[in-house]
Amino acid sequence: MKMYLISDNIDTATGMRLAGVPGAVVHDNEHLRMELDSILADKDIGIVLITEQLARQFPDTINDIKLNRKQPLLVEIPDRHGTGRRADFITAYINEAIGLKL
Repeated sequence: MKMYLISDNIDTATGMRLAGVPGAVVHDNEHLRMELDSILADKDIGIVLITEQLARQFPDTINDIKLNRKQPLLVEIPDRHGTGRRADFITAYINEAIGLKL
C-alpha cells in the first residue's frame, strides 16, 4: 500500500516528498475534493496524510471520508506551524475515553 499527502503548504509537501511520499498542495475545497476523488479511485493508496490545518478548514469533506469509507485511512499530521492541539491532548483524550482523571 502507498501513502499520499494532501497539504496546505509547499514546505510540508517538499519534506514529505524528500521522504518518498508523493502529494499535492491544495488551498480550497474544490481542489481538495478533486484530489480525494483521484485518491479514492486508486486502490493502491492505503494511507492519506493530511495537514491538521487543512482538515480543520474543511471538516465536512474529511469527516465524510472518515465515517463512510474503510480505505484509505486518513491521518492528520501537524505542519511546519506545529500542532493545533493542546499540550495535554493525549491525557485529555484518555480521561474522556475512560472517564478517569489521570
